[in-house]
Amino acid sequence: MEFKQSLARRILIAFVLMTTLVGGTFAVGIIEVVHLIEEQLISRDLNNELNRVLTQNIAKGRAPSLDSDTRFYSSDGPAPYFIPEDLGQLQPGFHEVFEDENSYHALVRELGGRRYVMLQDQSEFEAREQVLYRVVMVGFGLSVVLALLLGWVLARKVIEPVVRLARQVRHRDQLLGMAPPLAPDYAADEVGQLAQAFDDTLGRLHEVLNRERLFTSDVSHELRTPLMVLASSCELLADNPNLDPRGRAQVQRIARATEEMRDLVQTFLMLARSQHDEARLAPRASLRSVADDLANQWRDPIESKGLCFEYQPGDPQEQRYNASFLRSVLGNLLRNALHYTDSGSIRLVLGEGGFVVEDSGVGIPEEDREAMFRPFVRGAARRGDGLGLGLSLVQRICDNQGWTVSLSAVEPTGCRFQVELKRHPDVAP
Repeated sequence: MEFKQSLARRILIAFVLMTTLVGGTFAVGIIEVVHLIEEQLISRDLNNELNRVLTQNIAKGRAPSLDSDTRFYSSDGPAPYFIPEDLGQLQPGFHEVFEDENSYHALVRELGGRRYVMLQDQSEFEAREQVLYRVVMVGFGLSVVLALLLGWVLARKVIEPVVRLARQVRHRDQLLGMAPPLAPDYAADEVGQLAQAFDDTLGRLHEVLNRERLFTSDVSHELRTPLMVLASSCELLADNPNLDPRGRAQVQRIARATEEMRDLVQTFLMLARSQHDEARLAPRASLRSVADDLANQWRDPIESKGLCFEYQPGDPQEQRYNASFLRSVLGNLLRNALHYTDSGSIRLVLGEGGFVVEDSGVGIPEEDREAMFRPFVRGAARRGDGLGLGLSLVQRICDNQGWTVSLSAVEPTGCRFQVELKRHPDVAP
């Protein structure tokens, strides 16, 4: 069974258990030693007292001379000294006998076929012994309580560097290239080694991220020139009066695809650079304007597939967003809906702080929905030669802008993507 307690609690539990084990061992040892010494000392005293009575009193025909706490009994003695029935069952040796509330120590010996019993009242001694036992148990309890308090303080002190290191590693600034190393802030111990391991891992992560950003930025930048050539060529072809309607439709289709590619390249470029100051300088647009444009753009492809396209513009807020990011998110969701819907309808509904794209397509099983936003993940009903990057790009843009995207099912079949454009407080505008 996996032990899922926190590290501080594990230290506290270990400290208390160790104290309990050691303190309990000492407490039991003290009690046992006191009991053993008591038995040896009292047995020796009773044995000496019995020898004295037998040699100095009984052997000379005298009555036993005893103090008030001691009794003498003999198996052939007169009535006052005859062994009582309850003591007659005792075997030779040392015994503890209880009579009402009194405690006695008894020594039984057999000599020449006769049995002798020496009985001594030890009630006062037993009372003191019980006080000693109580002191030992109270001391044991106090040691456990003290161990609990001391363990709590020590656990916090021991865990403090680990907690501080975890807080530094979790901080988003630690992923920046100029972030200071962690290891110099810690001693050359296990925590220092862990901090050095984090520095090495974060350094390699920085290199990978930088290579990815540079690659994406370079590719996106280099694609701008051929896209501009395509766009200008489409404009020139569209102005040709000799172009037939079919050719003009194809040119318009190429122009729309070029515009989509240009928006996509701009999106990748901004995501690669990941600079909020630059993002603020990007073109901005309202949700209604972007949705109107994309609804007009996708209506023909959707309806030409035999689907019903329902657009409900509603009355969204006039807040303005990064136009490239918003077009990429909404365009990818509409493209995904068209790609996986064979019959029925596709709905685009604008709300006060976001929008919903709903389709009657093949749907996505509940157990696969969370994974659909990961790169290179495609649904079970794969179509075409896509790489599974559309929804991953949507998630990445939403994370960058502080938006949220969620996926749910539509009855009887289909998917419902809801995007909330409310900005997270940790994301710069």
